[in-house]
Amino acid sequence: MDLTQPQLRGLVEELAHERGRWAELVRHDRERRIFECVLDEPAVEAWLICWMPGQDTGFHDHDLSSGAVTVVEGAVREERLRLGAGVTSAVFERGQVFDFAASDIHRVTHAGTAPAVTLHAYSPRLRRMGAYAVSRDGALQRHPLVHGAELRPLEPA
Repeated sequence: MDLTQPQLRGLVEELAHERGRWAELVRHDRERRIFECVLDEPAVEAWLICWMPGQDTGFHDHDLSSGAVTVVEGAVREERLRLGAGVTSAVFERGQVFDFAASDIHRVTHAGTAPAVTLHAYSPRLRRMGAYAVSRDGALQRHPLVHGAELRPLEPA
């Protein structure tokens, strides 16, 4: 059975307190984010993601999966697309959690100057995602991503 957003929030908070499960996986690369699976079950998966300044997922969705994120080191910024309201933005620091529904289109970027580490949980497990770009004429375009593809900002088409 799929986990609810409150259950996903609880899961990432629990994982954050279990440093022994993921602390040795933390490492940073200036060229790309580091991803390490820390939980793989039929209804949910969880990932450790390591961030450096300038790293950015670009706007994306998680297709059928809802999710939650907790920051265990540093800070990240989450931006969400809202029709008629533009982009909303919030910075999350160590100990803070945010969640999102499968239908949300959002972007996560590194915030600040220190490396960051986040824990992400998704239910149902991620199988597909979509990345978004705004075309030169202003149209929002969704581009399907294959499973395991790294999220990056897309160039306008």
